[in-house]
Amino acid sequence: MPSYNFQHRFADAILRGLKRQTIRAKRNNQPRVGQTAYCFTGMRTKKCRRLVTWPIRRVRDVMLTKQGVWLDGRQMQDELLESFAQADGFSHWPGMVVWFSKTHGLPFHGDLVMW
Repeated sequence: MPSYNFQHRFADAILRGLKRQTIRAKRNNQPRVGQTAYCFTGMRTKKCRRLVTWPIRRVRDVMLTKQGVWLDGRQMQDELLESFAQADGFSHWPGMVVWFSKTHGLPFHGDLVMW
């Protein structure tokens, strides 16, 4: 039963079905296809609320750099970067790069969890 906490800025996109994936650091307890994922905002605070639950449909190895995205070791085509960023709740690829750089540092290696 993986649980994911999202910043408030992503809550509306999740509720509207615009954010269809999340990128997370590798865990000891890896998410698996078919598990139910629980999506929250404000976890560990008085303002915690559950947004949605969804079945995980795919988990992929992901690496993000300023130059692009690698999924399962293969570089994503540049023309797909905008739609990839939008599926993750960002308006465009450059904004996603800036956010990941500030929040996690680049390059970032983790799991892409898709619902």
